[in-house]
Amino acid sequence: MPTIDFTKTVYELCKDNEEIAKIMEDLGFKEITKPNMLNTMGRYMTIPKGARMRGLNMDDIKNEFIKRGYEIKE
Repeated sequence: MPTIDFTKTVYELCKDNEEIAKIMEDLGFKEITKPNMLNTMGRYMTIPKGARMRGLNMDDIKNEFIKRGYEIKE
């Protein structure tokens, strides 16, 4: 079972696992698929920070990753 560590930056997560970018896009983080966004904002943004900025519920995000087979590390 893959693990997702919400303390890592979005850049680190997507660099290690391309599927994470697709899941994030499905969750409403549409800009994440743009390489320059990932290489700039993604280098300091974490999923929880991005969720707060967008007004998204972290429980919904966690549940989606769990549903797709991920173990959550916080």
